[in-house]
Amino acid sequence: MAPRYSVCIDIGGTFTDCVVASERGLDIHKTASTPPAFERGFMDSLRLAAQDSELDLGAFLTATGTIVHGTTVSTNALIEGRTARVGLICNEGHPDVLTLREAPRKRAFDWKLDFPRPFVPRNRTCEVRGRIDARGNELIPLHEADVHDAVKYLQSCPVDAVAVSLLWSVVAPAHERRVREIIQDLWPDVPVTLGHELNPIPREYRRTISAAIDASLTGVMPAYLERVEGAVRDAGFTGSLLVANCIGGMMTVEEIARRPIYSIMSGPTLTPVAAQMLCNEPDMVVIDMGGTTFDVSAIRSGRLIVTTEAMINDDLLGLPKIDVRSVGAGGGSIAWVDPGGLLRVGPKSAGAIPGPACYGRGGDQPTVTDANLTLGILDPAYFLGGRVTLDPEAARAAISPIAERINLSIEEAAYAIHVTSNENMIAAIEDITVNEGLDPRDSYFVAGGGAIGCHIGEMARTLGIARFMVPRLAAGLSAHGGLVSDIRGEASATHPTSNHNFALGGVNETLLRLRAQGDAFLERAGVPLSQRRFAYAFQARYKYQSWEIDVPFDDAPLGTGDIPVLADAFHQMHERIYTIKNETDEVEFTTWTVRAVGLREAVVGDHVWDRTSHRSPLGTRRVFIGAERAFQALPVHDASALGAGESVNGPAILDSRTTTVLILAGQRATIDDQGNCCVERTNSAPQTGLAS
Repeated sequence: MAPRYSVCIDIGGTFTDCVVASERGLDIHKTASTPPAFERGFMDSLRLAAQDSELDLGAFLTATGTIVHGTTVSTNALIEGRTARVGLICNEGHPDVLTLREAPRKRAFDWKLDFPRPFVPRNRTCEVRGRIDARGNELIPLHEADVHDAVKYLQSCPVDAVAVSLLWSVVAPAHERRVREIIQDLWPDVPVTLGHELNPIPREYRRTISAAIDASLTGVMPAYLERVEGAVRDAGFTGSLLVANCIGGMMTVEEIARRPIYSIMSGPTLTPVAAQMLCNEPDMVVIDMGGTTFDVSAIRSGRLIVTTEAMINDDLLGLPKIDVRSVGAGGGSIAWVDPGGLLRVGPKSAGAIPGPACYGRGGDQPTVTDANLTLGILDPAYFLGGRVTLDPEAARAAISPIAERINLSIEEAAYAIHVTSNENMIAAIEDITVNEGLDPRDSYFVAGGGAIGCHIGEMARTLGIARFMVPRLAAGLSAHGGLVSDIRGEASATHPTSNHNFALGGVNETLLRLRAQGDAFLERAGVPLSQRRFAYAFQARYKYQSWEIDVPFDDAPLGTGDIPVLADAFHQMHERIYTIKNETDEVEFTTWTVRAVGLREAVVGDHVWDRTSHRSPLGTRRVFIGAERAFQALPVHDASALGAGESVNGPAILDSRTTTVLILAGQRATIDDQGNCCVERTNSAPQTGLAS
């Protein structure tokens, strides 16, 4: 029997989102996350979905063909320092690669900044003699006795995993492979990550840090995925379990367990994938306000933006990933007053346990959610469709000390928290737009996250945004992205050349080898030949530049006529990122990548939003107006009862089971044929304050 359901479960810091696709369309379910045993929240969300489908859990899972899982487990483990202890084996004379990094390019003149500690400390770093040059020649043979000594030392430390990163292993990997053979002979149980296999690029810091990060997660992700898979299989699931990765797709459990670094920051990368499915705007800014973080990404000319500069704590990730930037500005972000008397919001969050004060789970710190409840934006009796009742008095009690510190009423203090949170999110938006030479007003905004509807109207007004969308499944936008994304993997190799003397034969040979690796990846994932697609990219720079950028191109093998096309693509990308280009300069190509895509067909019916409508407001709700320092009664509409094409003029509130959208004066919300809330500005006059 054909599967009736596809499911994506995205675990956040506060809530676990479960989006279910079936012949009747898409449904969303939210449950509290359950740190540190996140698999409990995973199963809780499935039980809720089964209950909504009027099935027991076993029957629901039997009828489910695919479960996609987006998780923050690896990201949280790195941020909180709960990873495996890693030992590093490197070349003699080069033990400080992780200490020196690539020099502190950011905040170069911040004299108060303490130099960050290396990801692997010196006392767990071992040097071995042996040297390969940039052309792959062996200058010094590998001293195997040094490797034996290193293994004995690391066993005594002890360490849980070993990363091996030797100079120019991307050109000639024999030394790295021999080091692994010796380690496995002497210490068969320890996981080993080789830099040239994981991240074959010429830059030794990025290759080394990615190997070290990957090794540090070998004890975290496989164990977690084993618990999740065990729980769901025991409950009756026999379909495919896939895990989101950081390149905008998913991998099998086995692939992620083999290369756990690809799970870092993976959930947020699904959000722009969902935005691409929801609308066909070529240039978009996609935002997602969760309980703990606010994530921002961009789509340019219909393409997801890939960055090679992603950071995790004080280190680069080292791998290209979808460019999603996060700040600590979510619904659970805690408000506080600094020693100078200034109000701050975040980055610390109340999380899922205990959560905001209004949840009634023991939290007593004022959060953004408490502020929105105090302002009247949220309905205390209809949070998560009425499954959770919020406590307004607890919210006011939590905000009261803040109000006293900054000498405002509780309502004014709540509004100050709300506005401060907006400014934090606007700064993140400007980082990915204004700071890169882009005008945010030229982009269409897609706003996700359960809390975003309370804020996006005023943020759009401040930024001068004329149009934005709050999707029907905004509260689970990442999970929605998991349902519509494809299986994705990538293979890379170094082959330096330039457009002035292009090594066409060598590059094509490299691309052919990488495509074979991509085919093998898709074969392991069980993707049929008819569903396999391949995308290509290179990393390049102007001659004498220090840093490469990632540039996609259309197809391979290459011909002589493609060389100027590649160079022109680099010039255009360089101009987009840095606002300048020099078409007369020589372009140096360093790394080539093949991205393997396995197309998936989700179980989704051809659902069109019901055109019958019920326009009568549910009533009114008193919302605090910042500009007037007073409450005003706003009409409240049931968003799920509005038909396709129906419009609501602000000021008004649109309530749904998982999202509340505040429409300001001068804005009009229209429901599209998929039930999404599309908002446009109806006047050009600048305004301030909630619904003023």
